[in-house]
Amino acid sequence: MIDEDIKKLEELAKKMESGQLPLEESLKIFGQGIELIRRCSKTLEEAELKVKEILERGDGSVVEKPL
Repeated sequence: MIDEDIKKLEELAKKMESGQLPLEESLKIFGQGIELIRRCSKTLEEAELKVKEILERGDGSVVEKPL
């Protein structure tokens, strides 16, 4: 799912970079991009939490390692 969202973001960025869109369409695409970024961020945050859970030690301490 995140791969699809990233592809959509790339497509939206290309459309915006073309400079050929009317202002109203540019604003619409910008809003779609913001929503995709939020969704990707949430997915990445959830993945990070899962990694931390996996790394949790038996004594309850957590070993945090950079991803």
